[in-house]
Amino acid sequence: MEQQLLDYNRAISIAEGTYWIGFHDVQSGLHCNPYLIVDGNEAVVIDAGSRPDFSTVMMKILEIGIDASSISALIYQHYDPDLCGSVAHFEDIIDRTDLKIISDKENNMFIRHYAVSSRLISIDSIDHAFKFSSGRKLQFFNTPYSHCAGSFVTYDTKTRVLFTSDLFGSYGAHWDLFLSLSPECHTCQYLEMGSKMDLERCVRGKTYCPIRDIFRFHQMIMTSEKALRYAMQIIQKIPVAMIAPQHGSILSDPRDIRFVTQSLALLKGVGIDRIIP
Repeated sequence: MEQQLLDYNRAISIAEGTYWIGFHDVQSGLHCNPYLIVDGNEAVVIDAGSRPDFSTVMMKILEIGIDASSISALIYQHYDPDLCGSVAHFEDIIDRTDLKIISDKENNMFIRHYAVSSRLISIDSIDHAFKFSSGRKLQFFNTPYSHCAGSFVTYDTKTRVLFTSDLFGSYGAHWDLFLSLSPECHTCQYLEMGSKMDLERCVRGKTYCPIRDIFRFHQMIMTSEKALRYAMQIIQKIPVAMIAPQHGSILSDPRDIRFVTQSLALLKGVGIDRIIP
């Protein structure tokens, strides 16, 4: 997709019936990416976003042409306020007594503190899957401590889009919805300095490295090297066509997905391992 053709003030289709409905804040290095999946007359929102961004997110949903009451479930892949802060607003405008709020049981004990009135459903109680009326299925895979105890990822079996929440996220001033790495990035050899990679230098002499922002985000947000490596091992087994994180940029090139996944599995200095080697 040509970046210059994307209008970040509107919802952006990323796959069949799947939309980015996020808020592009040019002042912030942390871009949040809520997603909407529409299947017939039914819709689901994944990591719906913060309270300040609610009006922007909801306007994009309505611009797509669906009614808010068609949203049957809100999926929260962990409990941070940048995902869950707007849950009460969503409940009010959706106005359904059968609205499902789906997350891991470890997350639900915190999500309830956002003044939730709808039923909280744990992913293990529904066999780690959500089915639309049409039969389209979303599968849930636990990625514990990446970065919360109840963190998980959501896989759409129809489009093969994997919604990864904070995994594959990034923090930095440079941002586009879609990230495409240069061919030389796949063969880049970072200079080793003990057990840590030297992310300050690009052997190709480039002034900006998107991998650097991805690595730093994971080193800061994820709990440990072991937790991150385990999450990557889970993801490597899923037949993914697209990675859609809640922060940072979407990956859609198989080579980019493979390279970043393998690189994160080997990343050093993550979380507590950055403080206590």
